[in-house]
Order: sequence, then C-alpha cells, then structure tokens
Amino acid sequence: MNDTVGAAAALVDSAERVVVLTGAGISTDSGIPDFRGPNGLWTRDPDAEKAATLTNYVGDAELRRRSWARRATGELWADVEPNAGHRAIVALERRHKLDTLLTQNVDELHQRAGSDPAKVVEIHGTTRKVACLECGDRHEMTVILERVRAGEADPSCHRCGGILKSATISFGQSLVAADLARAEDAALRCDLMLAVGTSLQVFPIANVVPAASQAGARVVIVNGETTPMDRLADVVVNDSISDVLPIIAGGADAAR
Repeated sequence: MNDTVGAAAALVDSAERVVVLTGAGISTDSGIPDFRGPNGLWTRDPDAEKAATLTNYVGDAELRRRSWARRATGELWADVEPNAGHRAIVALERRHKLDTLLTQNVDELHQRAGSDPAKVVEIHGTTRKVACLECGDRHEMTVILERVRAGEADPSCHRCGGILKSATISFGQSLVAADLARAEDAALRCDLMLAVGTSLQVFPIANVVPAASQAGARVVIVNGETTPMDRLADVVVNDSISDVLPIIAGGADAAR
C-alpha cells in the first residue's frame, strides 16, 4: 500500500470535523463521463453544451424541445449506481467524523449511496430535479419526463407558467448564495478538508481548500492527477479513488 494512503488515513483518524469536497472524479467509476473529455457528454452532443448556457436555453424554445426529447428517450444517468468511493464517505459519516459534504457533482450518487441529505451541499445543483426559472417550484425529473412522454414537448410550470429546467446551475446562472455561505462556514470550522476527485480549478467552490488551510485545518487531496492546490495539502494521494478512499475513510486500522 502507498505510504500516502496510510498517512491520509491517520489524519482522518485524528480528525473530529471533516469536510469533504467531491468532483467528477469520484463518479467516474460509476460510468459517468466528464463533459469535455474525448468521450465527454458535450463532446458527443454539442447541443447539450449549448443548452447548458442559460440565455440559450431561455431564448430558444426549439433548443428546449430537443433537450427534453433527448432526456425523455434516454434519461440521463438513470442506471448508474454509487461506487466504493461514494460508500466510503458514508462510512466516514457513520464514524461520526463528517461535518459537511460539498459536491460539485449533479448526479445525487452521494445521497443514493446513503449520505444524509442534510449534510450534502450540491453547489452546482442536481440533474435529478427540475426547477421553474420563475417561481422556483421543484419536482422530480421523472415526473416532468412523464409529461414530455405524454406529449408536452416543452413543459411549463403548472404553478406559474414559467420555463422549467433541470435544477442544475447553468452557465450564466448564479450559484445559490446560501449554499456558498454554508460551504464557506464549513471550511472555516473543519479540522480536516478532504478533496476527492476534483481538479480544484472550478471557482468559487475551490476556494474552500485554501480557506480551510488558512484557518488551521489539515488538507488531504485524493485525485487521479495533480492539482494546482497540491502545495497546500498535508497529504496528496494520486490513485484510484474507488481503491484508496475506502481505506482512507476507514482510518489507520483499515490502512494496515
């Protein structure tokens, strides 16, 4: 076993308030591709990338119709399941060490793995819910897709008639201020920041790592590749997340 894995596990053992930040890398082993890679979602479907910009989505009814039709014929990530990385964070929570789970992902795999939804902050929203852009009314994505399959090509909000969109944060759409504030507060009170599967190049959420470090927390980064914030970390583990995170989250005993 890599010495850095044992060192990371030891830091988890000694911590009392762990904040975890996850990115796309933790969901790769569940079969969810990235967006811009060679086989990424947007690489294969430029229309989906166009729809991810709010002004395009709001201003182009035909784009919305194509977007809903695409979802209705093959619901995005309908069959994916949590992997060992997601379950490792659940184990950390069961050890009563997890303070807050911040995620850049929109797949809800943390909750499906068993993470307490009250501890999860979805910084970029979720693709498994739909929200009205006018009144904020929310529904499960499956409910709205049934309306599309029944013949509503561009379903509108039943409450106010507004435009419906997946409850993700699109380009040009503001992050939820309360979620950002909660993330910042968590970073300042934790004694260990554990960043998993994130390039740490997406801001402002990446700022929680230096904020935690400056406030005196230890920092562990687990990622397949190096990140610009590796210099801030007490331990950096560049390895398969599904392989090493269960050991790290299990603590020093699991690392032996």
